[in-house]
Amino acid sequence: MFHRSKLSALAPLLLAAALVGCATKTVDETANWSPNRIYSEAKDELNAGGYERAITLFEKLEGRAAGTPLAQQAQLEKAYAYHKSNEQAQAIATLDRFIKLHPASPALDYALYLKGIVNFNENMGMFAFISRQDLSERDQKAAKDSFEAFKELVTRFPDSRYTPDARQRMNYIVNSLAQYEVHVARYYYTRGAYVAAINRAQIALADYREVPALEEALYIIYKSYEALGMTQLRDDARRVLETNYPQSAYVQRGFKPKDDPWWKVW
Repeated sequence: MFHRSKLSALAPLLLAAALVGCATKTVDETANWSPNRIYSEAKDELNAGGYERAITLFEKLEGRAAGTPLAQQAQLEKAYAYHKSNEQAQAIATLDRFIKLHPASPALDYALYLKGIVNFNENMGMFAFISRQDLSERDQKAAKDSFEAFKELVTRFPDSRYTPDARQRMNYIVNSLAQYEVHVARYYYTRGAYVAAINRAQIALADYREVPALEEALYIIYKSYEALGMTQLRDDARRVLETNYPQSAYVQRGFKPKDDPWWKVW
């Protein structure tokens, strides 16, 4: 049993512990805010580059305004904030959830467009100008996912304000995907795997039409047959190349130098 003197000595410690406990409690500053105020504050943070706080506020708004158009808007804005903060996986997951939960939303075209943009920037953004790495040398999964999102947008919402830009990006992606196949074909060719080079170049010719990469694909086939000593097929390949590209720089000068990537001149 504690003596009164011991209890008196403990009292300040107990009081200090209680005060520390109170101080560590998180105060929700938005507790008395209206949904419109939360949205306004979140947008201000988003526009100012405060993405982490913007995401937190949009999440609060989703719960506070559940079942309303404002909650749907908050979800889209949150996805954009994730995208701007380079959390692409979170952005895609948020958009996939929106698309699944709100298939009749008037903002569905924007959700598809933003999903395409997130993947497009993930694989095809401005990093190439910094790293000097050819876009076609990167893994193409994000590019294909981007294409599929844009394709769904263009197919389902041909009159959407986002459709013209989506079409342009789709063309860009197709060029990248074709060049990826040619990049692999050229890799095989430079290592003496001529049959593999021919097969990969033929995939590009079979799957794509009217893209810049096809000129190099034909040149790789021509040079591979030449290296294999298959003169008839070599001559046939050169004839096709010169017919389709009478001023072909490949025939005149060979492969482009490595520091002159395809996207720089396309």
